[in-house]
Amino acid sequence: MSDLAAPLAVQPATGRRRSPISDALTMSARCVRLSRRQLDALLVMLMLPIMLMLLFVYLFGGAIQTGTTYVTYVVPGILIICAAFGSSTTAVTVAQDMRGGIIERFRSMDIGGPAAIGGHVVANVVRNAVSTVLVLGVGYLVGFRPHASGLAWVGAAGMMLLFVFAFSWLSAAIGLLAGSPEAANGFGFFLMFLPYPSSAFVPVATMPGWIHGFADNQPITPVVETLRGLLLGQPVGNHAWAAVAWCAGITVASVAASAVLFRRRSS
Repeated sequence: MSDLAAPLAVQPATGRRRSPISDALTMSARCVRLSRRQLDALLVMLMLPIMLMLLFVYLFGGAIQTGTTYVTYVVPGILIICAAFGSSTTAVTVAQDMRGGIIERFRSMDIGGPAAIGGHVVANVVRNAVSTVLVLGVGYLVGFRPHASGLAWVGAAGMMLLFVFAFSWLSAAIGLLAGSPEAANGFGFFLMFLPYPSSAFVPVATMPGWIHGFADNQPITPVVETLRGLLLGQPVGNHAWAAVAWCAGITVASVAASAVLFRRRSS
């Protein structure tokens, strides 16, 4: 059987129903183990944001006026690119599970859909925590100097957690909707593209009219602006409320959609 059927520390049902939290932890541990086995995908997830950061800082940074050093401006955007790319991989792993028959094995163990899908989400949060620290470390080496207080660092970490959690559930719903891992990968490309028409790389005010309107009213821009303000010790204004509202709305809608799609796919 493929790596997707990784060994599980779960015993068949014995008449006593297990805790959903225990099931979720078991599924999360399984998905983390799978990440260690899929080293090629893990390396791409870790290295692509760093390569993008170096590309923009050293090739394009001198031509982009942001009112501050470009590395200072772009690192919060790179963190979101990193999170969006990592979240998009959840669609593929969920689609692989749905096609590979492993879900039937979970059902025979009385493991519910929320735990099976939630395991992918939690594993992605763990992977993104590692990649976020790596991006911040490399950013510091090339000149990024945050001016965040301790409380602002906590706020920035919370913002990243909310964003990764929301987009991981959105990606999981895409994986359940797609008919194959290949299709899920194609749909997931949208999540990777979304940070580009935002304030991640250039100020929104420099964009043409219709792109400007889209960038101002999509979820990435308030998240990036909130992170940027927190990390650089600047006011975040209403961006923080907008970012939290977007993340909460995406999470609620995606969890509900995932529940419906899982029941349809596994019935």
